Order: sequence, then structure tokens, then C-alpha cells
Amino acid sequence: MNNKRKKNSIKVKNLCKSYGKLKAVDNISFQVWEGEIFGFLGPNGAGKTTTTRMITGVFPPDSGEIYINGYDLLKKTLQAKMKMGVVPELANAYLDLTAKQNIMFIAEMYGLSGRVIEKRADELLIKFGLAKRKNDKIKQFSKGMKQRVVICMSLINSPEILFLDEPTSGLDVQSTRLIRRVIRDLNGKGTTIFLTTHNIEEANTLCDRIAIMKKGSIAAIDSPENLKKIFKKSQSVEVNFNNQIKGLKELLQNLDYVENVKKRGDKFNLQTEKPGKVVEGMVNLSSQNKLELNSVKTIGPELAEVFIRLTGGEVDHE
Repeated sequence: MNNKRKKNSIKVKNLCKSYGKLKAVDNISFQVWEGEIFGFLGPNGAGKTTTTRMITGVFPPDSGEIYINGYDLLKKTLQAKMKMGVVPELANAYLDLTAKQNIMFIAEMYGLSGRVIEKRADELLIKFGLAKRKNDKIKQFSKGMKQRVVICMSLINSPEILFLDEPTSGLDVQSTRLIRRVIRDLNGKGTTIFLTTHNIEEANTLCDRIAIMKKGSIAAIDSPENLKKIFKKSQSVEVNFNNQIKGLKELLQNLDYVENVKKRGDKFNLQTEKPGKVVEGMVNLSSQNKLELNSVKTIGPELAEVFIRLTGGEVDHE
């Protein structure tokens, strides 16, 4: 994504929020570019939820500025909120209303009504696989179905920016896949997505850029692949041979650019900052010693490892 040709959908400048002596959000600044999927990660207590609630206008910051598609959220709150759709972590649909009634209720809150909006509600219910259950009360739904209804509610006003807080947390595989597919589809049509998640792999596969928070501050912000490059020493080459010779581990250790060799089952893992050079050396070594290469795989640092190193937190592997 070429940022020079993009304008920001969200701009946060010097944002602060404290609870007594605790600085939940400590003077953070960042921008979310129009049309990107922006991941917001951090361990529990890092300040993610507080930041998101300030950006979506749930409560005001102690200081700082927030702009939503150019609107100052603190001064032009209504105009800014009309540009966004919000899916909270905990489904907030009304249990005694039907799926469609929930969607139409939110539409009315946005001042929307009429046949066009009713048609859009039906289209959303079809898109999320809920058409046959649209007249059933929400209290009869599974967690995954409730979450799908809430996302429908957030999309009824065709928002330019969609905030998603843990949208797939605790959901079944079918609902998770559906929601991720819809996220990609919405983004492909131009919707900016602000995604808060604990699922590192979800962020890795969905997001254009990721911000990682630690103790109220932003520890890093970049694309998933660029974040991985921070820790080049985490790269390695994994190799398996059809045959072996005595002292093979030592020969591999002596290859140029190899820092360490570990034997893992029937494979050798060679840690290096230059995997391409190591592969070249290993091919020559195999030829000289009549070794038959069965498989060779380069392994880059995982985003989960970057997260742990930057935050010291734990990763929720889903």
C-alpha cells in the first residue's frame, strides 16, 4: 500500500487516558489509511480496549485528538459516528427481538428507514447465512449466530470504517471462516477495517498493517512481514536427507552464515540471517558428500514471536 497516495480514515494524535495513577493510554499517535485492514494487538491491560473506546466515541480522552474521515470526533461527534460501524467484543443484540428487528432498530437510530433499508437488511441476513432465521428471537441463537447479527447491525448504515473487537473469539469454525471472508469482501469494496484481536494468525493473514501496544504505548507499527524482519536472527533453514553420514551435524554447523544447528526428529534446523546463502552452501555440501536432499524449507520468524518479544506477553493460539 502506497501511503503517499492514501488519505487517513483514522488519525490519532497524542491520545492519553488515565485511571487514577494508572496511565492506560500514554500519549499515542498513529494513522489508519483509507481502505486498509489495520490490526490492533497487545496483551491484556496494554490499553487496546481503552484506545478503541475512545476512538469510537464511547468515552472521551483526557487529552489528545481523534479524527474520523477528517471529522474531529470530539467536536463533530455525530458526523464522525455516522461514518463508522462498531462490533463490540460482547454481542449487544437485544435478545427479545428477532434478527431482522435488531437490524432495523439500529437503522432507525441512524435515521434510516423505508424499503431500501429493509432490502439492505434482508441482503445482509442472506450474506451472513441468517435469512431462514430472520424472524427468530436472538435468545434462541448460538454465540456465532449472535455475532453475525451484530455485524449485520453494524453494517446497516454502510459505514466507511468498521471497528471489529475480537470478532471471531470463541466462535465455531464455520462462523469464523464466514466472518473472515466477509471482512475481506468488505475491505475489497473499500471499507476501512480496524481489527482488535488476540489471534496472531488472524492478524497475520488479514491485516495490511499492525500496531502492537505495550503498557499504554505503541511498541511497533508496520506490516506483518516488516515486523517479522525486526528479528532476522529468527530465520532458519530446515533440511531432511534421505541418507546421512557421520559428523553431518558438524558439517552443517561449519557452513558459512550458519549460527546454530539443532536436530529435530529426522530434520536439521539451521539458524541463520541469510537463508538463501545457507541453502546454496547446503546444496554444495550434499553434492560433495553424496547426500540426497529430501526436503529443504526456509522458515521466517513468526508474528507470534515478534509479539512476545515486543510485549513480553502471551499469545492466544486459536
